[in-house]
Amino acid sequence: MIDFYTWGTPNGRKVSVMLEESGLKYQAFPVNITKDEQFDPDFLKVNPNNKIPAIVDHEPPAAYGTKPYSVFESGAILIYLAEKSGQFLPKDAPSRMQAIQWLMWQMGGFGPMLGQTHHFVRFAKEKVPYAIDRFTTETQRLYKVLDGHLAKNEFLAGREYSIADMATLPWAARHEWHLIDLATYPNVKRWYDLLMARPGVQRGFEVP
Repeated sequence: MIDFYTWGTPNGRKVSVMLEESGLKYQAFPVNITKDEQFDPDFLKVNPNNKIPAIVDHEPPAAYGTKPYSVFESGAILIYLAEKSGQFLPKDAPSRMQAIQWLMWQMGGFGPMLGQTHHFVRFAKEKVPYAIDRFTTETQRLYKVLDGHLAKNEFLAGREYSIADMATLPWAARHEWHLIDLATYPNVKRWYDLLMARPGVQRGFEVP
């Protein structure tokens, strides 16, 4: 059984989608970040960075020992779960590396930059035109990069649905927050509609 600490954010949904798609047994523990519950001392024992998501695997693979094993950082969790389940990370080296590259692209760009757009467009107490322009421009560039890649590939790793798609989709699901019309990026829209129709994705988006 896997204890899954999460909240209804894109980073949390990456992992909930993977758990649902892979069929791994888990129980979700909501961590209400609007009430700063991520700073509770008990959660600090799971994630020293006080961020969701995080997991504790009570039945880790033998290589990790016999005691419950905790993992934090959404990208690391996705890789761990892919290796544990043997699913959603391609076996052949080029496709595997393509999946990892696009996972890192999401972790380093498509998440952080879109998160800044969320903040300055929706939540900042005062409008900062420079920040709004900077981050919405970068957001548009990243969507263009994604669209260009998906013009040549069905999924981010090529022909296989992978953890790279699971990591990127929940951020794209907030495209309206980014002032993005998906019709402007037809390849992203095709990919988005395909993935959002998956039952595992739909269940994952309902957690917690």
